[in-house]
Amino acid sequence: MAIRVTCEKCLTRFNVSDKFAGKKGPCPKCKATIQIPDKTEEVVVHAPVDDGPKDSTGKSVLKPIMREEVRVTKLGIFSVAGSIVAAIIAAVVIRSMESVPGWIPPLGALLLAPPLVWSGYTFAREQELEPFYGRELQARVAICSVLFALLWALYAFVPAYVMDYDSVAEMPIGAVLVALAAMLAVGTLISVTTFELETGGGVVHAGFYIVGTLLLAMLAGIPLFAWA
Repeated sequence: MAIRVTCEKCLTRFNVSDKFAGKKGPCPKCKATIQIPDKTEEVVVHAPVDDGPKDSTGKSVLKPIMREEVRVTKLGIFSVAGSIVAAIIAAVVIRSMESVPGWIPPLGALLLAPPLVWSGYTFAREQELEPFYGRELQARVAICSVLFALLWALYAFVPAYVMDYDSVAEMPIGAVLVALAAMLAVGTLISVTTFELETGGGVVHAGFYIVGTLLLAMLAGIPLFAWA
């Protein structure tokens, strides 16, 4: 049986007969002296025992499970980027308006949800699990988007009833933090349920939407709390 040898000087690989095991000899290329490994130094790698079911030819009938990655296409990236740019432009336009109609904030919260939900899922999901894609992903994004948009109803109406404020513009920072914490808790539950995320991933996913919409609302000049 031949012994595989590598010259330490020129890195040439070649085989020598096992009768030269443990001896020295010249490299056939650079003539440097090479120490031939002893047979006891030989490493034998044994293949794992395959006890699974086999067909009539002896081949395994089981196929390895391939982990699939989220299919982030150029169209998806451009769609999200375009949505963000459009949202910023819309926020600037709204800020220049003398008065903001009451239907604009809830509509904005709903329209912003799909790109934020989809992009948030791409990095908040568990990497070792098979991702959702295709129509199933679209359905889950749609459901989560509607539920996330309703979180702002929680922010707008609960303080008015629980804390007796006439509008969110009267809420002090302490009340705002409590309301946002409640939104994050409910949003995490929505993310975990909708996308089967871990709790940490759910917090990141819900927080990504809440922070994104909050920043755009502030850019648009929509009053969400009392500054003083």
